[in-house]
Amino acid sequence: MSTQDDIEDSAAPLLEHLTELRSRLIYSVMAFLVGMIICFSFGGMLLDFLLGPIEKTMRNLGNPNPVMQYTAPQEYFFTLIRISVVGGLTISFPIIAYQLWRFVAPGLYRNEKNAFLPFIVASPILFLIGAAFAHYIVVPLAMAFFLGFADLPSFVSAIMAGAIQPPPGSDLLPGGAGGLALPPLAGASESGVSIVFNGKVNETLDITLKMIVAFGVCFQLPVLLTLMGSAGLASSRGLRGTRKYAVVGILVVAALVTPPDVTTQLILFVVVYGLYEISIHLVAAVERKKDRVARAEGVIGEDESLFDIPEDDDDIDVSEGEAAADAHPDEDPKP
Repeated sequence: MSTQDDIEDSAAPLLEHLTELRSRLIYSVMAFLVGMIICFSFGGMLLDFLLGPIEKTMRNLGNPNPVMQYTAPQEYFFTLIRISVVGGLTISFPIIAYQLWRFVAPGLYRNEKNAFLPFIVASPILFLIGAAFAHYIVVPLAMAFFLGFADLPSFVSAIMAGAIQPPPGSDLLPGGAGGLALPPLAGASESGVSIVFNGKVNETLDITLKMIVAFGVCFQLPVLLTLMGSAGLASSRGLRGTRKYAVVGILVVAALVTPPDVTTQLILFVVVYGLYEISIHLVAAVERKKDRVARAEGVIGEDESLFDIPEDDDDIDVSEGEAAADAHPDEDPKP
């Protein structure tokens, strides 16, 4: 089969390509706007769903009626807009990916199409898995950490109040008849300052959306590295050799995209590093497939690989030659 038969006819003038690109962009924008309108119509339900982790955390900490507030007239409206943008992009992504595929497909070989199409299908699935992992596991842990840490002093004071007996004569002190010689708990007395959590809708939603988007994007790592491996831009040997740099990079990303608590940072690091190791095996599988095709076509032998590094063999030959020259300095080198 010739190259002309293997690749589709794409010798269209530049103006036709620009016209097609404009139509693809229009379809993509229209799909995004439709998805955004749909999400805005159900904005209240989506907001309740996204605020579910903090509601559950507040109820577990003893608040029977969790309340969130907004302090500006336009705050609630723009909160729904933010939810609509993220939701609309999520809903319309398959259509956007399809339009991108239809634009680049005529310029791809058939084997490139077969390699590229699975990644378009896997990308939104992995994003949804990462988003669900963040919403149901990571965000509740983060909310429990922050709100539980704020309640820790009162918890410790309550334990001390039950464990430490008042000293002798404390009943003679003003207001101490039969009472405790300890400072009043926050919110337990009219004296002192009551510390109460008054959560804002936009700030709480900001943490939730950041975590969902961060984990959804990080779950794209196998897709990205496997696609780079298919294109020859990455190799399993190179990924194994850069593990230590990957660990540092993942730690930096975990510190930047997660709230400042060790729990969520550690979870993100473990998950992303696990995805990195999975990506190494996926790239190795792609390389083995390329080797099988090359052996079937007679390009390489049965014991050879397209991904052997010839520089390693050259270094071995040079080192062996230098060792032989050192052992027999009077002999002439072989031509």
